[in-house]
Amino acid sequence: MLGQPFVKDDKLTIEQLLKQRGATVNAFAMFVVGEGIEKKQSDFAAEVAAQAAAARA
Repeated sequence: MLGQPFVKDDKLTIEQLLKQRGATVNAFAMFVVGEGIEKKQSDFAAEVAAQAAAARA
């Protein structure tokens, strides 16, 4: 992580930025785009059939 370029200035690494500011990293979390998102599986035809059956009852 420390070797990655800083987002606002790609000529500067995270490590260099932290040294300039006199800061340290105590912890970090990594998030992956789409991680943990489960796509709901549904059967549209079965849902319509169930609603139609409920409407008749």
